[in-house]
Amino acid sequence: MHLRFRHLGTLSVLALTLMTSGLRAQQDEEKTPLGKKMAALNTAFRALGRQIEDPSKNANSLELIATIQTNAKAALDFEPEKKAKTPAPEQAKFMADYKAGINKLIETTGKLQAAVKANNNTEAAKILDEMRAHQRESHTAFRLRRPGAPGGGLQ
Repeated sequence: MHLRFRHLGTLSVLALTLMTSGLRAQQDEEKTPLGKKMAALNTAFRALGRQIEDPSKNANSLELIATIQTNAKAALDFEPEKKAKTPAPEQAKFMADYKAGINKLIETTGKLQAAVKANNNTEAAKILDEMRAHQRESHTAFRLRRPGAPGGGLQ
């Protein structure tokens, strides 16, 4: 009897694993070129957040900041999907605001880089907090919400 429950548990875990990996693969396939740049930027951003206060990791932090800058600069060449959902008369302003937001991100990463190079990790952590707030605002303004994503539905 215990063997059956063990097999059932193993099958349940396997099914759940396959289901979630299938969803991840589907989400990756749906990513636009901008989405791929933003995903790479976000990966570096999250890693940086975990280590920004540790001066012993400043060399790696500078590499992560460079990754953020590279992907942010590349993002300037793309248009968010949400532009298509924006009324035509408002699209020019939408794109100007998008590019201004990306440029602000690039400028802020320059300040972050300077703080890390100066081993001022306390200031770097404050700058990173500013970047998080900017990220939340920008995602609200320029990002489509995918069905099933946190917050649900299209925004």
